[in-house]
Amino acid sequence: MLARDVTEKRFTPTRFRDGYAMEDVDAFLERVRATLVAYEQGTAVGVLADVDVVAARFQPTRFREGYDQDEVDDFLDQVVVELRGRQSTGGR
Repeated sequence: MLARDVTEKRFTPTRFRDGYAMEDVDAFLERVRATLVAYEQGTAVGVLADVDVVAARFQPTRFREGYDQDEVDDFLDQVVVELRGRQSTGGR
């Protein structure tokens, strides 16, 4: 997974059913993107760890637009796998 994969990721908007606040998810994904950029540049100091992604929580939405929870959770699962791989290989 590359930083551009995070930048290009789009989630299905939801309304009138449970979702995650778009601004919360977008802000967190920016941190994920910055972490991957740091790994790509070989400067991964003070970046997100897999446990940070696992611990991430977002404001729920119901009657306003949000991102589909399952899609966000599935993508973050992929991010966790990626970060664990990079952490175990020293960022390569």
